[in-house]
Amino acid sequence: MERNLRKERVGVVTSNKMDKSIVITVVRREKHPIYGKFVKKKTKLMAHDEQNSCNIGDTVKIMETRPLSRNKCWRVVEILERAK
Repeated sequence: MERNLRKERVGVVTSNKMDKSIVITVVRREKHPIYGKFVKKKTKLMAHDEQNSCNIGDTVKIMETRPLSRNKCWRVVEILERAK
């Protein structure tokens, strides 16, 4: 049986106050249905960070996974860029 491809997102860490968890803001650009202008939309996702290695401002890649808690179903794949 073949498993479906998991979703991957790239976002910026906005909170790392929890143990082994981080909050990521994913920004996407969507075209407005009437006016045609591109509008920025934000989504906040909670992700599992096993080593507690992410800091606020880091750009990370996350991947969808099974539910790990009530509102955490993503995990950190890699840290693409450290905060300056």
